[in-house]
Amino acid sequence: MATLKISVLAQNHPGVLQRISGLFGRRGYNMESITVGGSEREGLSRITITAGGDDRTAEQICKQLNKLIDVVEVAELQERAVIARELMLVKLHAEPVTRHELFALAETFRCSTVDVGPRSVVIQVVGEPDKNDALLHLLRPYGITELTRTGETAMLRGD
Repeated sequence: MATLKISVLAQNHPGVLQRISGLFGRRGYNMESITVGGSEREGLSRITITAGGDDRTAEQICKQLNKLIDVVEVAELQERAVIARELMLVKLHAEPVTRHELFALAETFRCSTVDVGPRSVVIQVVGEPDKNDALLHLLRPYGITELTRTGETAMLRGD
């Protein structure tokens, strides 16, 4: 099963996100992630949805989304040149003697250390989900005490 990336431009009104997520639930589609924020057009929000499915599923999802009255535009992104990123914050158990190793890993993955406590470190990661997963694999032995991920946001490259 492939990963689908769908961009939706919708009216920024109460209940729109609920109608969109309800559509997925009613049709039995599972969202892997959903991000929402303002767009380049006033009064409209850009929603990026990542879901599992094949080409037929993507086509059906896009058709159903286009039927919603508050939806202005729907674009399937995975078939085009796309820039996709995810923000992740990772809090690690970090005694002073192991911190240099954590800082080296963070530097290798171009991450930022955003907090240092007596026994913990928080690393901010921005990148493609596969890169973030690879970093998590390397960080697990140090003891991840808390983790949060935003989900992907994406846009087409170029004009």
